[in-house]
Amino acid sequence: MAQNTTIPVNVGVVLDVDFEVAKIGWTCINMAINDFYATNSHYKTRMILHSRDSKTDVVGAAAAALDLIKNVEVQAIIGPTTSTEAEFVINLGEKAQVPIISYSATSPSLTSIRSPYFFRATQDDSIQVNAISSIVHTFGWREVVPIYMDNEFGEGILPYLADALQEVDVRIPYRSVISPLATDDQIMGELYKLMTMQTRVFIVHMYPSLGNRLFNKAKEIGMMSEGYVWIISNDVTGILGSSTSLQIESLQGALSVKTYVPKTKELEDFRVRWKTKFLQDNPGEVDVELSNYGLWAYDATVALAMAVEQTAATANLGFQKENVSTSSTTELDTLGVSRNGQNLLKALANISFKGLSGDFQFIDGQLPSSPYQIVNVIGNGARGVGFWTPRDGLVRELKSSLPVTNISSSSNPKQLATIIWPGDSIAVPKGWQIPTNGKKLRIGVPIQQGFREFVAVTVDNATNTSSVSGYCIDVFDAVARALPYALTYDYIPFARADGEMAGTYDDLIHQVNIGNYDAAVGDITIIFNRSKYVDFTLPFTESGVSMVVPIVDSKTKNAWVFLKPLTWDLWVTSFCFFIFIGFVVWVLEHRVNEEFRGPPSYQAGTSFWFSFSTMAFAQKEKVVSNLGRTVVIIWFFVVLILTQSYTASLTSLLTVQNLQPTVTDVNELIKNGKAVGYLQGSFVYGILTNLGFDDSKLIPYSSPEEWDELFTKGSGAGGIAAAFDELPYIRLFLSRYCSKYTMIDPTFKTDGFGFVFPRRSPLVSDISRAILNVTEGDKMKQIEAAWIGKQGNCPVSSPSVSSTSLSLDSFWGLFLIAGVASVLALMVFAATFVYDNRETLMPSNSSQPSIWGRILNLFSIFNQKDLRSHTFKKSGNTDNVGISLPSTCAPSPSSFSVHTDFSREPPSPVYSDSNPNGQAPHRVAIDVDQRTNPNQENC
Repeated sequence: MAQNTTIPVNVGVVLDVDFEVAKIGWTCINMAINDFYATNSHYKTRMILHSRDSKTDVVGAAAAALDLIKNVEVQAIIGPTTSTEAEFVINLGEKAQVPIISYSATSPSLTSIRSPYFFRATQDDSIQVNAISSIVHTFGWREVVPIYMDNEFGEGILPYLADALQEVDVRIPYRSVISPLATDDQIMGELYKLMTMQTRVFIVHMYPSLGNRLFNKAKEIGMMSEGYVWIISNDVTGILGSSTSLQIESLQGALSVKTYVPKTKELEDFRVRWKTKFLQDNPGEVDVELSNYGLWAYDATVALAMAVEQTAATANLGFQKENVSTSSTTELDTLGVSRNGQNLLKALANISFKGLSGDFQFIDGQLPSSPYQIVNVIGNGARGVGFWTPRDGLVRELKSSLPVTNISSSSNPKQLATIIWPGDSIAVPKGWQIPTNGKKLRIGVPIQQGFREFVAVTVDNATNTSSVSGYCIDVFDAVARALPYALTYDYIPFARADGEMAGTYDDLIHQVNIGNYDAAVGDITIIFNRSKYVDFTLPFTESGVSMVVPIVDSKTKNAWVFLKPLTWDLWVTSFCFFIFIGFVVWVLEHRVNEEFRGPPSYQAGTSFWFSFSTMAFAQKEKVVSNLGRTVVIIWFFVVLILTQSYTASLTSLLTVQNLQPTVTDVNELIKNGKAVGYLQGSFVYGILTNLGFDDSKLIPYSSPEEWDELFTKGSGAGGIAAAFDELPYIRLFLSRYCSKYTMIDPTFKTDGFGFVFPRRSPLVSDISRAILNVTEGDKMKQIEAAWIGKQGNCPVSSPSVSSTSLSLDSFWGLFLIAGVASVLALMVFAATFVYDNRETLMPSNSSQPSIWGRILNLFSIFNQKDLRSHTFKKSGNTDNVGISLPSTCAPSPSSFSVHTDFSREPPSPVYSDSNPNGQAPHRVAIDVDQRTNPNQENC
């Protein structure tokens, strides 16, 4: 009764029955039909399957599709199996408006057809290339070789794979193409070719059947051993589910990128039912396991059944025949158009459900991107080591809360679980190695006419062979021995038939760039223009371009050299302070020290003599006042520092710095039109012309001897006044002529000498690390001593000449201390003196002289001896004698004298109220000379 009420809908299935994927898919399609209508028995439609064999042929697939559309009038076609067969079938479906649903055509090139009637119920290969490139980038491999099938399926992935690898700076040095019809011998021949290359990372993308043969041969010839890396694309992963234990053995250590399908109870139940059904349909296939393609076939069939139910119940399922002429002779000319095609197209585009493979929905005719699982082939199966998602890149586990990560910057191998690589090794392969059965490296060597200490090529005419030696050669040999593996190479002189160098250093680098040499070793400087074409290792010499000039002895050519230790401002300041200190000491000692009294000229001479004699600490005058002693002590400290510094500076000028360069400034050479030298063929020529040197003033040299000869001639006689060269050449030159020339500080920066390799050569990083190993040890010192020599006491570098005189800036603190102490001493002395003579300065009698007169009287008192000072006493028990005179008769310095007679014996003590101690009063005689006192009548 149900059959009488349902609407049959014809659906075509185009499969290649020789493919295992097709067999798996056919079983899943039939199970999907049964499961769907068993669950939805009330549906009005029933899909009737009509299968055709494509016979592994594009024409066969097109013929099968044409037959289904024209003769059976199918509403949709599931298939074909391969991407190669799908292209023409898609065009047929668009012409007849029949949807084509493929669960196994993964080639990205099919997207370019842009047919709305093509639905890809599988993952596009252009998505998995990002997962593959992320793996390569994570482990730091710089080169990979793709091995792919020579058809639409294999070639379709290559542009996308190349772009993805380029984004993570990975190079493809070679592409291995294998025909689908290749014999075992042809496969083995291609593998042997790969063995002779350096790259050891291979990405395999081909049909599972061909991939199985490839890995069997790789295992046979030893390419599944330690050091190799094999990455299998999602399309080849079917090998893992249908291979025998012998076949799995050939895949040990390989990594596989596999579309991740979440495990569910429904999926596990289906696997059990599918296994039973598949064995019924294919009794001889006992080792086949359900693959993702089978799940997509199942879900695609369910999606089509749902779309058919939505449209076919009310639509016209017939075909509209095109108006064709009777002269049409091809089948395509009489092909009809499905009346329900557009409705079915819209329904399929809106289908969305939870299928066995996960969320199933067509977006722009394709399934959305899904995570990929990274599996490692170990033992009898595969073990998951991580995942890749478009949002998070490589991760250990799938978690929705993981932060967004830029896959191009992800480079941490810990993002994956431990991987067992081919050869049962857990050490990450470096991805390349020098092939033992490959050719030796051809290393180009420049030919030096001079400076043969760096590179020397000697030709044996008898045997017509050449030997290479020198500093650079020994360094490279030491670096090669420091590598963790054996490096075989031959030195090939870059020479013409006559033995001369075949070009410039840039020409040699070009030969490396175009592949005529595998590397170049010699005194090759690392500069920017060269780095655009080749890769350099780390430098193994000093860097920089400097100027070398002759030196002259200037020790005996300056009679006034004794003035150079101090600058003029320090000389003037020192002289002024000597005068000032002499004046201060005179003020503080004049009233209490006989040695600072006398006629004015004598006092001035004594003061200056005392001050200047402190330079040699040869002063004879005694300082008796405490204030004077304080000032002198501080001044002694200043003089000590100043004289010691002067002595040290003068000694340096007369001994150490007696050799001076003749030129210290590049601009001076250009301004005076001096000729300068440079090494023949060196890039330094370009630097000098850019500086502004006239071409006629640039003279090349090719050896240290010629360099010295040009200096000997001088700029005016066809020689040079200075030379510009790189530090390694300068060191060698100065080791021979260090007594005649010196080097001025580097004026231009370069990166020194480096070894040259082709762009992206995997050797560069290992050689650079080995260079660090050699340069940090004693081996480099031994090589330098053997070829460049030890310079001993020769000056390696002479800085630009600047003033060596001592300036006031270094001593102003000392002068400040001495000045402040002197001023304070003067202030204390003046305050004390004014206080002691306050009655003279501010008298109580209004009849006294004017202010100016009182000041003069005060200066007159200053000019007198301070009789109260102990320096004018003859006995320690005498009392001070005070004489009070009216201010109107104040004596001049010579107006009177006081004579105290201490020679007489004092009388017996007289005790009285006025003399309670009984001490006899002194007898004082005063002689007053009134001849010079105009006011003697008042005195």
